[in-house]
Amino acid sequence: MKTDDLVNMLSTNVEVVDQRLVSRTIAGAIAVGAVVALGASLVMLGGRTDVWTAEALGFMIAKLAFAVAVAALAFFYLTRFARPAGSRRGSIALVALPFVGIVGLAAISLANAPAGHWQVMFMGNEWLECLLSIPIIAIVPFALVVWAVRQAAPTDLRRAGALAGLIAGGLSAAGYALHCTADSLPFVAIWYSGTIMLCTLAGAVLGPRLLRW
Repeated sequence: MKTDDLVNMLSTNVEVVDQRLVSRTIAGAIAVGAVVALGASLVMLGGRTDVWTAEALGFMIAKLAFAVAVAALAFFYLTRFARPAGSRRGSIALVALPFVGIVGLAAISLANAPAGHWQVMFMGNEWLECLLSIPIIAIVPFALVVWAVRQAAPTDLRRAGALAGLIAGGLSAAGYALHCTADSLPFVAIWYSGTIMLCTLAGAVLGPRLLRW
């Protein structure tokens, strides 16, 4: 076969590549993961009974906003890193913004509180439950996001895995927020952020194995 004939054959009936397929696949996995995380939190831990009081509702919204912001920014970058050579598209430093924001708000909260209240604000009564619950609830969302990323062709497997873990941690934290009664911004800054980062670290470690293609 001549070269020209081969080129003509390969260029015949070429299907248009769906540029949004990767984003839709990952978004679908995140949506299912969010439902699983919310459902698991409510079934395993139960929802807050005082949610309709103004203070409890305000803190729950703040926790949800933080967790959703983490997952949303991680999703934005993961749609890039799920593609070949996605690591060439710049830094992912913006994923730190929700963490910087919650730490800043926690610092303001501490500055306006007596020093004698700081330990309670940091530790609360649910620190151990938070430390265990968020990583456990994140397992299924993480598996779903990893499955979605495997449908693409990531080349920076460690970073893609870390972003998958970050999304799973954010979704799990959002689910846990429906149960958590520790209404303190320093608590959120330490324990929510810390457990989400544990999920991110786990994703970075597991990414090269789970996303290899």
